[in-house]
Amino acid sequence: MKPVVNATIVFLCMFVVLGVVPVLAQQSPEELSKESAEACKASESVKATPQMIVDKVNEAAALLEKEGKAAFPKFKGKDSKFIFAGTYIWIHDETGLMRMHPIMYKMEGKLLIDLKDSNGKLFFTAMNEIAKTKGAGWVDYMWPKPGEKTPVLKVSYVKMVKVDGENLVVCCGIYDMSPEDVQKVLGK
Repeated sequence: MKPVVNATIVFLCMFVVLGVVPVLAQQSPEELSKESAEACKASESVKATPQMIVDKVNEAAALLEKEGKAAFPKFKGKDSKFIFAGTYIWIHDETGLMRMHPIMYKMEGKLLIDLKDSNGKLFFTAMNEIAKTKGAGWVDYMWPKPGEKTPVLKVSYVKMVKVDGENLVVCCGIYDMSPEDVQKVLGK
């Protein structure tokens, strides 16, 4: 009888360790969002460049094409390589529905196509137009930096990518871009 008791104890211990510990390690969306925002803030000592943004969007698009929407968690949290240089990757679809945002998790699942910036620009509409007509390109608009409330100029690179049979727009932006660089990337 003793071996059965020992086996039962071992089984119960394994259940607790393997079953409960991973649950305890999971973060709430709010905690993960906060962690992502802190990682973004901590990384802002590296200045983002337009080429860095394009490269990171292309890397994200390749990951999504390979792994599909199952890759979404890789864009969140302090260890994400897609939170860098004071910015981050986010993903919405061609209708303007936010699919993944590492910092503003409450935007996920919301239709944002009619969202206007502080100057009245329908910037999700502009992003989708660029992605649909050119495949990829730059859009300027006003948006607050992570952790701030006042909108500032943000210039984002957007790219259409087919993910699990659906068109998604992968995006990443730069704050504090020089006026010369803004004109250059926008082609003005």
